[in-house]
Amino acid sequence: MGNVSEVFSFTADEGEFSGWASLGETLVELGKERPGVVAVAPDLGSAPIVGHFGKHFPERVFDCGIAECNAISIAAGLAASGCIPFVLQIGAFSALKCAEQIRTDLAYTRVPVRILSAWSGLSMGYFGTSHHAIEDIAITRSITNLTVVAPSDPLSAEAVMRATLDHGGPVYFRFGAGEEEPLYPALPEVEFGRFLTVREGRDATIIATGAGVACALAAAEQAKVKGLDIAVLDALFLKPLDEDAILTAMRTTGRLLTVEEHCVTGGLGTAVADVLARHGVGGPLAVHGLPDEELLVASTPELHEHYGLTPEGVLRKLEELLVR
Repeated sequence: MGNVSEVFSFTADEGEFSGWASLGETLVELGKERPGVVAVAPDLGSAPIVGHFGKHFPERVFDCGIAECNAISIAAGLAASGCIPFVLQIGAFSALKCAEQIRTDLAYTRVPVRILSAWSGLSMGYFGTSHHAIEDIAITRSITNLTVVAPSDPLSAEAVMRATLDHGGPVYFRFGAGEEEPLYPALPEVEFGRFLTVREGRDATIIATGAGVACALAAAEQAKVKGLDIAVLDALFLKPLDEDAILTAMRTTGRLLTVEEHCVTGGLGTAVADVLARHGVGGPLAVHGLPDEELLVASTPELHEHYGLTPEGVLRKLEELLVR
């Protein structure tokens, strides 16, 4: 694997990250619309998103230092006082370290706290296995009263932030590195708990989430050259899960492939398999994600290449599925 060639900064100008710039602007707009919107950050007050919000509303930013669990509890208190807190967290810590606070302080009390879990998946590859955020879907989906979403691009992120603003309970947002290219030409219409249809097809369906959606769409376009018609669904909501979309996809296309930048144990693929089993709907299902083993340390692109989280890697999995 390669060497570290660039300095990773949590205080980089949000203009360097198209996704962060968009999310920062969205948070500012929400702050203008709702005086109760506040930001909480564990020593990330100058980071993208919260840093941009703080330029407009410095009195509405609460930086609690390097204390991720305390940030969740502080946000719970602010929510109980009538605020709508957005908590920026590093993905590797947001679910693993804060699981108890999320469950007890947020989900049990159903307070409207929004956790912005950034740098999820393999976004911080060079920081080592301690910073691979690959278990959070499994953890958060198991917590009662917690909504879990994973936007695939800046526009879907803005859309779901707005769509869940008035939701009465806590919401966990799973974001990537902030460098995602736009997939949607305009702000998509988001319905609570529903997937987004990115591409229609008849030969198989790829259900992807987060950064996996771009790979799935590119793989489907490559498959088209080979005469294959592949549907792509954006699993924007991971909880509640769009069971109708999953069942319809299996019934109409006959084969499903799930794609996620998450461990294959307990992630999107596991959730889809559970839906199919409970409803007695059968058909070939392939799960493409990260293996249940110690992962390598390298740059994010190198890790994606190694573990097949690329359009070519997804296409290979798809072709294997089609001959089953």
